[in-house]
Amino acid sequence: MSTTTAPLTTATRRWRTGLILFGIALLVIGAITLLNDVAPTDYAGIAIWLFGALVIHDGLAALVIFGVSILMRRASRTIPLAVIAIIQGALAVGAIFFVIVVPAILKKDIGSANPSILPLEYGLNLVLFYVGLAMVTAAAIAVYLVLARRQNARPSSSQD
Repeated sequence: MSTTTAPLTTATRRWRTGLILFGIALLVIGAITLLNDVAPTDYAGIAIWLFGALVIHDGLAALVIFGVSILMRRASRTIPLAVIAIIQGALAVGAIFFVIVVPAILKKDIGSANPSILPLEYGLNLVLFYVGLAMVTAAAIAVYLVLARRQNARPSSSQD
C-alpha cells in the first residue's frame, strides 16, 4: 500500500528552514556558553546528567505517556482524541516537573551547609502542583466536551 504526500508549500519550507536554523543557533549559543562558563572538569558531570535526562525522557516518561494513550484508546473507543491529547499534555507537564523537583527533594533530604539554599517544602509543593494539574486537566476536558457537544447539537450551516 503506497501513500503519497502532498508537496511542501513554500511557506512550509520557509517555516521548516527557519525553525531548523533557530535550533542550530540555540545549539551554537549553548555550546559557546558551555565552553566559556563551565570548567572542563565539569563536562563529565554534565554528560552524565544529559544521559540521565535522556533515559528518564525516552525510557520512562515517553513510555508511560505512550502506554497510557494506548490503554485509553483500547479501553474505550469513545474517548475523543482531543481528550487523549489533553491527558497526554498533562502527563508530559507532570513528568517534566517531576524531573525538575525530585533532585531538589533529594538534595534537601541530604542537607547542605547553607539552609537558605533549599528553604521550601518541595515534596508538598510537588503534590500540590499535581493536584492543581489534575484540576486544570479535568477542567480542560470538561470545557472541550461541552464545546464539542454544543458544536454537534448545532445544525450545519452548509445544509439548506
